Amino acid sequence: MKCKTKREMQNAEQITMKNGRPATQGVCPVCGTKMFKIGKAS
Repeated sequence: MKCKTKREMQNAEQITMKNGRPATQGVCPVCGTKMFKIGKAS
């Protein structure tokens, strides 16, 4: 079950979506669910 709380993602990696936009994909450190953030990471 997802915890749906904003947290720092673990194992974050920069990816490029199909349309060419940058995104960040990682895992929630508490529940282990996949997390996804559109846009450049700072």
